[in-house]
Amino acid sequence: MAAVYQALHRRASSLLCRLHSTYVRKMRYLNKLKEDDSLCRQAQTSGTFYLFHNLSPFLQKAGKKYLVPQLSAAETRRVLEKFPEAEQWMEKSVLISCSDEHIPHFALDLGALEKSVIESEFQGSFTDLRKALFVVDGKDAPLLASAQSLLRWHDSHQYCSKTGQPTQKNPAGSKRVCQASGITYYPQVSPVVITLVSDGSRCLLARQPSFPPGMFTALSGFCDVGETVEEAVRREVAEEVGLEVESLRYSASQHWPFPSGSLMLGCHALVGAQQAEISINSLELEEARWFGLEEIMEGLKREPRSSKQDGGNVLPWFPPKQAIAHQLIWEWVKQQSA
Repeated sequence: MAAVYQALHRRASSLLCRLHSTYVRKMRYLNKLKEDDSLCRQAQTSGTFYLFHNLSPFLQKAGKKYLVPQLSAAETRRVLEKFPEAEQWMEKSVLISCSDEHIPHFALDLGALEKSVIESEFQGSFTDLRKALFVVDGKDAPLLASAQSLLRWHDSHQYCSKTGQPTQKNPAGSKRVCQASGITYYPQVSPVVITLVSDGSRCLLARQPSFPPGMFTALSGFCDVGETVEEAVRREVAEEVGLEVESLRYSASQHWPFPSGSLMLGCHALVGAQQAEISINSLELEEARWFGLEEIMEGLKREPRSSKQDGGNVLPWFPPKQAIAHQLIWEWVKQQSA
């Protein structure tokens, strides 16, 4: 009878698995890799790798495009064997995703190794992530951002905050454990509100001194402890440009790796047209101003390299399509055009 029950259970499990969507099976497989250390180590021998060097991703140029290569475990190991302790390097990788066919994708930072050797072997170059996000395909940008954030977190959490003793990474990189205290540390994200302010017919964009010349974007700031999203939006708008928000609505969210792992919460905020005089906080911003629909449409067409005029002036341009600020601006444009 026990054998009959086992057979029925296997058939039921097999049917349930077939009924699950590709996405469900994929997520469950990723969860298994995070929880089962031996399974994850095995996956490292057959997965693909995204390479970084001091948190800069490795890119290959193909014509006018920049590709983010997924290097096989065999290719990665072949190059690492040119350096001492090759096996230990593979163990430093972190799991970031997997394909629908359950091929796991890992990220590996080789910052302690000679950069030129790796670039020569794979015929590409390590590129600053801010620049990379402007040139890579839209589907690759989130993976690079997530990978860099996770790698950065591991680099800055190598010691326990209570005991000062070293922490150990699990094979998937989903946590670190202090053996001395038993404390488990998990990667965390910081909530950030990013808000496109409008007075009905215009939208407000600003720039910080550290921005590339000509780039304007939506207002943003970290949420304070105990704040709701709504409270953070109202406070940031008041602090940075001296305006009082009358109403706001949530749009979408996006992971953003700068300055570290952040969760950007995109919102639209409306201020009164009669009280729309900007008073910028010079400690936060270099410039902030209102843009009309026509000027926004022109700015969306520009790229950084095409924004400089013959006289040396720089025309306004906006964040790339991969950034949630770009999405907020486009939503405002569609609303104005409706």
